[in-house]
Amino acid sequence: MLLGSLCYASFAALVLAHGDHDQNPIAGPHKSLWYNSRRPIPGDGGTQADAVFSGISTFGRLPYWPCLADDSEKYDIAFLGTCTPHPLPADYASSDPHIQVHPLTLQHPTVQAHASVPMAYDKVLAVSISSMFSLSGLRPLFSTELRGSRKVRSSGGYNVPLDANPFNSWATVIDCGDIPVTSYVSPSQAGTELEQNNADISSSYDNAYAIQQIEDGHNSLLMRAPATNAKEIGPAKDKKTLPRIITLGGDHTITLPLLRSINKAYGPISVIHFDSHLDTWKPKVFGGAPTEQASINHGTYFYHAHREGLLANDTNIHAGIRTTLSGLSDYDNDGYCGFEIVEAREIDTIGMGGIIKKIRDRVGTEKPVYLSIDIDTLDPAFAPATGTPETGGWTTRELRTIIRGLEGINFVAADIVEVAPAYDTNAEHTTMAAADTLFEVMSLMVKRGPMSVMGKGSMRGDGEVEGVRKGKKEEL
Repeated sequence: MLLGSLCYASFAALVLAHGDHDQNPIAGPHKSLWYNSRRPIPGDGGTQADAVFSGISTFGRLPYWPCLADDSEKYDIAFLGTCTPHPLPADYASSDPHIQVHPLTLQHPTVQAHASVPMAYDKVLAVSISSMFSLSGLRPLFSTELRGSRKVRSSGGYNVPLDANPFNSWATVIDCGDIPVTSYVSPSQAGTELEQNNADISSSYDNAYAIQQIEDGHNSLLMRAPATNAKEIGPAKDKKTLPRIITLGGDHTITLPLLRSINKAYGPISVIHFDSHLDTWKPKVFGGAPTEQASINHGTYFYHAHREGLLANDTNIHAGIRTTLSGLSDYDNDGYCGFEIVEAREIDTIGMGGIIKKIRDRVGTEKPVYLSIDIDTLDPAFAPATGTPETGGWTTRELRTIIRGLEGINFVAADIVEVAPAYDTNAEHTTMAAADTLFEVMSLMVKRGPMSVMGKGSMRGDGEVEGVRKGKKEEL
């Protein structure tokens, strides 16, 4: 009885003691917790890795910022997803009575959404639907679960062949989320936007409007002041230094609005295009098109880019080509668009070193360059989850080695496209290959330094550029 009374009195005293003062909640995540600390690891002076399964699904476990809604965050390299309208199943019925949905026919190019950048036009409805998940397929590969390239960041992110760590360098790298793209048209919009863009009112989406949204969203991020050397002279048309944007996408059509955005900043630009297909075909090769907008798809976007003056003359190159043709005139047209071709089979004769030399000789190391990578560059054995696979492609190791061989080229922006996670293997071979390829691209950009040092400066082993220090971040 006495013991019970003492316990009760002690408990009452404890309650009263807590009632005499206020407690402030701990802001999370708490910086003292082991998984969020940056304390050195004994021996090599490195930093403690986060748990591989922790954190939100950003690309490479990068910090997230809603850049399109808030321009207060500065960055040197930003990952951006672009979602375009995608076709709906023929039996789809919307729960919203105000949404008018029309079934699509396969004769129209369709738009897909891809992992980091759901977005793509595809001639196959099923591929178009699956590719809309590419953003969710690519981003987590670097951030959650112990599979594939998700291990890269959690183990430190140091790129041994390139001797650089793109996650721990002079550069501020963030994930800016996705560009919101209209995916349906309501009856109130049908008489305005669709007619203005010469779109087919029987369609449940507006391609022209979606492409414009992608261009505007990309350009909004591209034209901002970077975190580093923002006041230094750079290669942009107005002599400014700009950040770099890496777009994660679906259908390769997104490259057209991205090049339009790049053109506003840099003018006509040289392009390195990794792909199994030329993508410079005239629309008539695909049977023509009822409208100008319908003529734009994932096989014609470079044809349109050439017509619009977006490509630098005779400094563009394809690598990995192995497609069938409508005829040899396809090669003639490709030359008119300003491209040189490196076929996939050339690796058997000139090797990876010869391919790297061809690319470097073509684009040079003095001018801005845009990099576009279609995952179908790889053989389907290594990347089966794509819309138009072609056998006889390169291995993942060969592609990564070739990309690393482009060190020193002035990449101002890049994209990776045609990833369709719904068709991937249980081991996620395709999304793993895509994420690891972008890891190489990130490393190249970091080693090159801010755009203000394009064509000058020497590289250091830690990825820093001579004359560029972490303390030189600009506060604008």
